[in-house]
Amino acid sequence: MHLSNEAPERRRAIRSFVLREGRITPAQQRAFEQHWTRFGLDYTGAPRDLDALFGRSAPRVLEIGFGNGEALAWSCEHDPARDYLGIEVHRPGVGRLMNALAALDVRNVRIWNHDAVEVLRHEIRPAALEEVRIWFPDPWPKKRHHKRRLVQPAFVELLAARTKSGGLLHLATDWPEYALHMREVLAAQPGWRLREGASGESKRPDWRIETRFERRGIRLGHPVTDLLYDRM
Repeated sequence: MHLSNEAPERRRAIRSFVLREGRITPAQQRAFEQHWTRFGLDYTGAPRDLDALFGRSAPRVLEIGFGNGEALAWSCEHDPARDYLGIEVHRPGVGRLMNALAALDVRNVRIWNHDAVEVLRHEIRPAALEEVRIWFPDPWPKKRHHKRRLVQPAFVELLAARTKSGGLLHLATDWPEYALHMREVLAAQPGWRLREGASGESKRPDWRIETRFERRGIRLGHPVTDLLYDRM
């Protein structure tokens, strides 16, 4: 049977990342052994009962691609009235975050070490989220790699389905060209409306701390853009 060269590409599922595993330290590996049952969520492909998971009914905030977890750890410690969910595929960052969470002894956070698209499609119920944060995703600056960017029409539509009416989508990037791409994608999505003027830009809100990654970008002369969108 003849198969065209394009057939495998058409059948390949869309993913939210290209895995770059990196080296995991002994301390980060121990975090998986000691803290995963407390903070980690194994992907099952079935919808989660978040009230049962956290033992309460509270607003839920999802951070996608939390990196080393610096911002997520700060948020769940300083905002105990809300529950936090995180998704990250990079195991060293997940391990580092779990060590930080254990040291803080927080109880309002759970994390996946899995693909964000699959988690959103299969494990998070419609309108379950009050806020979604995507801070400093990989910009994939080369034109031939733009299709790998996380913020794409289908993904933004999926986020709208999982965010309740009146909820918030908070994007941040230090790449102006990616900020423009984000604005163009969101402008074509009727589920979201700019919170700040026509440009969509705002100053860094108080709830987003300045991380070491961000400070490095600023030192390199990268302007930081925050984009705030309300769920219609």
